Amino acid sequence: MITIAVDCMGGDVGPAATLPACSAFLASHPQAQLLLVGLPDTFKDWPQLLNNVRCRVVPASEVVAMDDPVEVALRRKKDSSMRVAIQQVKDGVAQAAVSAGNTGALMAIARYVLKTLDGIDRPAIASQLPNARGGGTTVLDLGANVDCSPEHLLQFAVMGSALVVAITGRSEPTVGLLNVGEEVIKGSDVIKKTGILLRNAASHGDINFFGNVEGNDIFKGTTDIVVCDGFVGNAALKASEGVATMLAGFIKQEFSRNWLTKLAAICAYPVLKAFKSRADYRRYNGAALLGLRGLVFKSHGSADAFAFEQALARAYDAAHNRLLESVKERIAHAAVLISPDAVPSELKSIPTI
Repeated sequence: MITIAVDCMGGDVGPAATLPACSAFLASHPQAQLLLVGLPDTFKDWPQLLNNVRCRVVPASEVVAMDDPVEVALRRKKDSSMRVAIQQVKDGVAQAAVSAGNTGALMAIARYVLKTLDGIDRPAIASQLPNARGGGTTVLDLGANVDCSPEHLLQFAVMGSALVVAITGRSEPTVGLLNVGEEVIKGSDVIKKTGILLRNAASHGDINFFGNVEGNDIFKGTTDIVVCDGFVGNAALKASEGVATMLAGFIKQEFSRNWLTKLAAICAYPVLKAFKSRADYRRYNGAALLGLRGLVFKSHGSADAFAFEQALARAYDAAHNRLLESVKERIAHAAVLISPDAVPSELKSIPTI
């Protein structure tokens, strides 16, 4: 059995999305157990969950609001549903925690309660963005770290590789470094230095480095993993969500025009529907907070029941496939390269283009 602690109060919708998702998730995952964390009165209208032997309520007396400052969430709301859910992982009661709550608060609380793994300076947020190959490209960081050093980006590459292996089963996922061009001489000093570190790590067998990639490569599926700082990654994430929203609006608009456009839209509907489904970011909901001494997954704050169920499924797969152990093993193997003290000679002289 895999036990997941669920922050049922977090997100824009809260229990209206999380509880139906929990019910559907239990139905499709017979080897899973859920700890429903939240205000006790929240669950009184859900007898199907309360009476399920694979479900247990863990009470919390406070809720972290989506607009709560990190300081309030971390220091003042010590019995929030978010913190209690993460504490279940800390105590070994659950193998993973899932929340749709305030991202900054979730990262701060998770880092405070669980601490970071040895060899990791900063946790990263990693998730998939849909690509043209019909799958998803794993991108990190998606917003936890705006300013990153080359060593941080190398850590992200190692952790991202462990995530993709655990979730997809690919033995040697390819890693791309997001840049303004494919040539090694392009980019900022940080990107050039990161490229050297990643090539060095590849030569030692720590990652399967493809090389530099550009923004469109994320959606083309050129590599399994794309590494970047949190500012760029978050912008890419929001852009992909915008495309899906635009497409849904386009389809709706075409069906509301004159009879000729309606006829054309009806003929194209199967193709448009398939593309909309493939680009639907809800299918890829559930970002891993990598680098912690426990598994924590972040659902989109506006997630509906379908999207939140996907986040639960990702957390389950990660725990089932021993993601935490895989990250530890890979970080330990790459420890010599990841250390800021281990600076290759190439980094001492980087040409400026």
